[in-house]
Amino acid sequence: MSGNKTLLITGVSSGFGRALAGEALASGHRVIGTVRSEQAKAEFEALKPGSAIARVLDVTDFEAIDRVVADIEASAGPIDVLVNNAGYGHEGVMEESPLADMRRQFDVNVFGAVAMMKAVLPAMRARRRGHILNITSMGGFITMPGITYYCGSKFALEGISEALGKEVKPFGIHVTAVAPGSFRTDWAGRSMVRSPRSIPDYDALFDPIRTAREEKSGKQLGDPVKAARAMLAVIDSDHPPAHLLLGSDALALVRAKLSAIEEEIGAWETLTTSTDG
Repeated sequence: MSGNKTLLITGVSSGFGRALAGEALASGHRVIGTVRSEQAKAEFEALKPGSAIARVLDVTDFEAIDRVVADIEASAGPIDVLVNNAGYGHEGVMEESPLADMRRQFDVNVFGAVAMMKAVLPAMRARRRGHILNITSMGGFITMPGITYYCGSKFALEGISEALGKEVKPFGIHVTAVAPGSFRTDWAGRSMVRSPRSIPDYDALFDPIRTAREEKSGKQLGDPVKAARAMLAVIDSDHPPAHLLLGSDALALVRAKLSAIEEEIGAWETLTTSTDG
């Protein structure tokens, strides 16, 4: 499925979305990006007039998504690739974090992504081609204390991506979950939402994690431009993967998790099989 394509990328104002849009435009693709304001729309379209097109859309405005996607298909033509990039990180110990924070996290990271997928699928299915990339996280495979709601949202998106891929494969549509490790984006800085601390019992566990994250912000190993190029390689592939990790840190941590799961399964195997009738 090589050649120039039309990409619909959510959240192109910063981070992976902006990096991917820039690399895609430089490679000759056309990019329709969702932004949150008219000013951001003007800034994005100035990147490459005619090839960079922006639409003001909040992915939690579920009522508007179908209309905006239909308008894009009518005015800009078929969407070849949807990239669900819009998302944010929530930091907070679960016991301290209100349920409203969890709802917001899932509205953006899960429900918004699913609503976008549901909007593009009918036309992709009719054309018998298309590719959906969902930007998840290594936090959709591994977990760490203090980002419980975030990990939950990314585990959900990983599972939805994998199952959807099996549903739409007969129609020539590919679904790839892209799970980055630590990259130099605003994820741990300006973009992160933090629940206030309230329970001293968690200080010893959580405070060093928060401090390390704040000190590392902006100095992470991962280069967003190189991540964008990796995503373009996946988009150009005729046989893209269902899951793609980005970054050597993600690779090491996920491999360690898989190894630990295998070990634990083995340790409890007798009890596991004892329930067969």
